[in-house]
Amino acid sequence: MNPGATVAVTGRLTARRAWRLPPAAGVAIVLLVLLYWGWHFPTERYITPQRGIGYALGILGGSMMLLLFMYSARKRLRWLSFLGPTVNWFRFHMLLGLGGPLCILYHANFHLGATNSNVALISMLTVAGSGVIGRYIYSRIHHGVYGSKVTLNELRSGTENLQAVSRSVAFIPELVQRLASAERRMLAAGSQIPMLGLARPFMAAALALHSRLTLHRYIRGALRAAARNSSVIAAERTRLRRTAFAYVDRRITATRRLADFQSFERLFSLWHALHIPLIVMLLVAGFVHVIVVHLY
Repeated sequence: MNPGATVAVTGRLTARRAWRLPPAAGVAIVLLVLLYWGWHFPTERYITPQRGIGYALGILGGSMMLLLFMYSARKRLRWLSFLGPTVNWFRFHMLLGLGGPLCILYHANFHLGATNSNVALISMLTVAGSGVIGRYIYSRIHHGVYGSKVTLNELRSGTENLQAVSRSVAFIPELVQRLASAERRMLAAGSQIPMLGLARPFMAAALALHSRLTLHRYIRGALRAAARNSSVIAAERTRLRRTAFAYVDRRITATRRLADFQSFERLFSLWHALHIPLIVMLLVAGFVHVIVVHLY
């Protein structure tokens, strides 16, 4: 084959892969389209909760919400290993957590009804919303979407490795001390006031930006002063500035990740403590709704 043609084909394949949507983004787009269509389209003309497709959607959605517990069972009970890897069940858990509420919303025609129906619907939407929030927090303390958990020791080790190369910028007076002080402030952001715990990631991000700008300004000033007294530093000033900037940025980024990990791990514990009672409330409301509908 002509080498030029091979390069062209490879370029087209690479471009196609670059434009391919991630699976999660595709699922989110489909979900939003279905929600928008169900909200604006008069589904009550074709779907009724008491019979036919509407009734089947209620059964399907309720069954999907019950199947959510299979992920917790698979994760905790070793004898269920024949059902497949936990990672696959996590993916299935996420799909059920989106598909179940969607079916229930179409079952209810996106409208409120009797009191017991409203309680069940609001409980389900609360659990679904809590799950989306929990998924976001989960992603912040894990590698990728389904990867292994980022440990505090790994992040601390990364910060220590960056600190070990501090000799490369030792020509700037007090830089390492200033940087260490900025790191301490980032890690302690909001820790004195428990109510600010939820805002710690945002406070750490603001401190990281402020520290980066302040230290960059300090580096430029220190190099400018040193260049007046040394022709060697004057000649290498641009290279030294870039090296110092890169070092500072890497240290601040690693420290911010460490602060984020501490904050989001605590948030995940709080979320888990809240999510369990919400699920119990959903189960009770769902069973009451089913019993009331079929008895009366």
